[in-house]
Amino acid sequence: MARKSYLFTSESVSEGHPDKVCDRISDEVVDLFFREGAAAGLDPYQIRVACETLATTNRVVIAGEVRGPRIEEDTIIQVARKAIRDIGYEQEGFHWEHAKIDVLLHSQSADIAQGVDAAGNKDEGAGDQGIMFGYACRETPELMPAPIHYAHKILRLISEARHAGTEKALGPDSKSQVTVRYEDGKPVGVTQIVVSHQHLIEDLTSGQVRDLVEPYVRKALPDGWISKDTVWHINPTGKFYIGGPDGDCGLTGRKIIVDTYGGAAPHGGGAFSGKDPTKVDRSAAYAARYLAKNVVAAGLADRCTLQLAYAIGVAKPLSIYADLHDTGHVDTDKLEKVLMEVMNLTPRGIREHLHLNKPIYARTSSFGHFGREPDAQGGFSWEKTDLAGVLKSHFA
Repeated sequence: MARKSYLFTSESVSEGHPDKVCDRISDEVVDLFFREGAAAGLDPYQIRVACETLATTNRVVIAGEVRGPRIEEDTIIQVARKAIRDIGYEQEGFHWEHAKIDVLLHSQSADIAQGVDAAGNKDEGAGDQGIMFGYACRETPELMPAPIHYAHKILRLISEARHAGTEKALGPDSKSQVTVRYEDGKPVGVTQIVVSHQHLIEDLTSGQVRDLVEPYVRKALPDGWISKDTVWHINPTGKFYIGGPDGDCGLTGRKIIVDTYGGAAPHGGGAFSGKDPTKVDRSAAYAARYLAKNVVAAGLADRCTLQLAYAIGVAKPLSIYADLHDTGHVDTDKLEKVLMEVMNLTPRGIREHLHLNKPIYARTSSFGHFGREPDAQGGFSWEKTDLAGVLKSHFA
């Protein structure tokens, strides 16, 4: 039986965290290939990007495998510089204009291509083997776990203020962490709050940084969740002046738990950023979230975890597994069959259903890939609940 009273903690990191800088650049490259491919009239189903980024003191290395439109190295470099500038890095040790940027992208392996590409009667295969998970629950209106939802919200509010020029003393790099108290299985308050935020005035104290960030923390959390017993840890090391890749090396794909459910649900292991949607690490994780969210939105369960499994070069998933955590109102075996019927879970089917062949990925690189609002350009399409009615009808 599930525990009813407990503490659970999740963390988030901002767009200026070194790993998130790399995620952003890698996803900007994915978007660039889709934009340039559309401009050149290329079939978006033929575009392939697997882009990794490393960032350290005034140095960025972009490497990986691509296929699609011919894009000059200088264009990729300018896209990376624009991303760094947009994040807000103009410090001596990491500056959008002065950092040395190397581009080491080469053609996709022919061995991989022959397994993934559609040919004759063969459908497009998965870009790799792996397992992917999706999750949804009723803890927040976005059907996300409360700890990761509010950890993201704290940093997002501060980031918006920083970009608006309201908080000129705060830098791009930051982390948050919230410990949520559950009673009778429901989130009711926070016992610990951690915010580590880079500051651009060197001699700011932890107390002064708290004065800056506390209003955003209080705005992010529900009324009554912060009490006199809540413990605050603001810049607990005492100083956070050197931030971003100058303070710590960054790599694409190192914040996969931040990107998903904050540890409240499993993660298959594969990262998202820098990958085109033939890579099921990304697209099938989006599909699993989409289906899990629609299960909960349809009222079939209060919590839902889905697992999908794929083999490289094979179109159909090897398996689907649903766990309703003793909150379900339907037969789980039937649900698994219905989910396979209501959505084509091949790589091509996922791309068509969720409209993933678009430059929509840079916006996913910070503040989580899930629990976001679908936008007019097709971003976060996997957050829609348009299948809820269809699912209900199968269990009427």
